[in-house]
Amino acid sequence: MLYFAYGSNMSLRRIAARIPSVKKVGVATLKGYRLAFHKKGKDGSAKCDVIQTGESNASVLGVLYDICTKDKSILDEIEGVGKGYELKEVFVFNDKGEEKNAFLYVASVIDSTMLPYNWYKEHVLRGAKENKLPSNYIREIEAVNSIKDPNLERHQKEMGIYSP
Repeated sequence: MLYFAYGSNMSLRRIAARIPSVKKVGVATLKGYRLAFHKKGKDGSAKCDVIQTGESNASVLGVLYDICTKDKSILDEIEGVGKGYELKEVFVFNDKGEEKNAFLYVASVIDSTMLPYNWYKEHVLRGAKENKLPSNYIREIEAVNSIKDPNLERHQKEMGIYSP
């Protein structure tokens, strides 16, 4: 199954810590959408979402992964399907311009007043950088305001996946 990751799961270390069998297919583009940090997370912070704009010049960049069918239910649980995210099937375009059918998660619980925690934004940035997304796209992510997580233990655990 092809999964289009556009938020923290763009980071291979992040997704592999969750679904070890995941295989990276490559960078892909979701046309007619824009990236937003407004999904209400169960930890009290904002997470990524994609918003359909219908505009031909709007797009979200992300990573296409191959996920074993047996692991999809694990990812659904981690992402909170039915509790903040819903599944959606979309067409994305790989780096060769080929159209691919994939699934992604779209926010069903939104709070535009929330900000992401620093560690969450760091996952998104690391994923964007490791996949060599365009510098202007990375700058847009860097420009997103974020806040310190009051739970230092959670912050350390999240950032711990990048330790050697």
